[in-house]
Amino acid sequence: MEGVSDLRSWDELIPDALGVIFTNLSLQERVTVIPRVCKSWAKAVTEPYCWQGIDINEWSNGCKPDKLDRMLEMLITRSSGSLKKLSVSDVQTERIFTFIAENACSLRALRLPRCSMSDSIVEHIAGRLSMISFLDVSYCIKIGASALEIIGKNCKLLEALCRNMHPLDTAGKPLQDDEAYAIANTMPKLKHLELAYHLISTSGVLKILSHCPKLEFLDQRGCWGVTLDNMYVKQKFPKLKVLGPFVLDTYGNDAWDDYSDISYSSEWDFMDGGMGEYDVDDSESNDGVWDDEGRLDDELQFRFYEGIEDAGMYWPPSP
Repeated sequence: MEGVSDLRSWDELIPDALGVIFTNLSLQERVTVIPRVCKSWAKAVTEPYCWQGIDINEWSNGCKPDKLDRMLEMLITRSSGSLKKLSVSDVQTERIFTFIAENACSLRALRLPRCSMSDSIVEHIAGRLSMISFLDVSYCIKIGASALEIIGKNCKLLEALCRNMHPLDTAGKPLQDDEAYAIANTMPKLKHLELAYHLISTSGVLKILSHCPKLEFLDQRGCWGVTLDNMYVKQKFPKLKVLGPFVLDTYGNDAWDDYSDISYSSEWDFMDGGMGEYDVDDSESNDGVWDDEGRLDDELQFRFYEGIEDAGMYWPPSP
């Protein structure tokens, strides 16, 4: 029909549809690029659809605590209680651990590697993490068996736990099975367990195997105090795959993405939520904003978004 365009107007899509589409973009694009396109996109990108999954693990590695805290507060607030998956490292402040927990009613997967949480912090927040099925507390050297026991008692749905340690943090230290016993006694539904470079003995591993009958994968690379009889394991636990203790190569598989038996990894549905304001000065040019690696220049962060909610939160370059 003459005069009718076949082109679709993307700015007329309903917000929830836009939100689902935007989840396929990088976090940086969602925060710094999409809000500048048009009013409907700026509105959609601030709604919970876009923030049910937040992964700033790489960006947060080595980030200054105040910048990291503000970023988490902004993004988690945008999720409006619908946050299902969070990945962030190097969290330092107790206030932010509490903030995460207070917004964890829908949280299923939580990665907190290299964070400065303590046993007391875990005791304070664990009760709010009851829906967690995947937890990564690798390299968190300030927590111990007490924290794992509290987690196990409160997180009854836990199916995957990552508790890997850095070899420099465990080298030369005596074996101790207190964390293994805490896992065995409180996490019977585990299917996936990572304990690389952990100070665990053979008896600790056997305790876990006998109390976690659903276990399908165990990473014990670098656990030099463990000696398992392969024939015994195959006969007693035929569904179990064991890595280690010898480190033959770099284990690149990520339980977050590749462990398909965990429900959250295959059933990821994004839902709707709130809105924000849009007010972009089109006279501003973005020439020179990005560095050679595609990151925003430090002095120009969010200068385009003076009218947008959370505009004071700028995006520092990845360390």
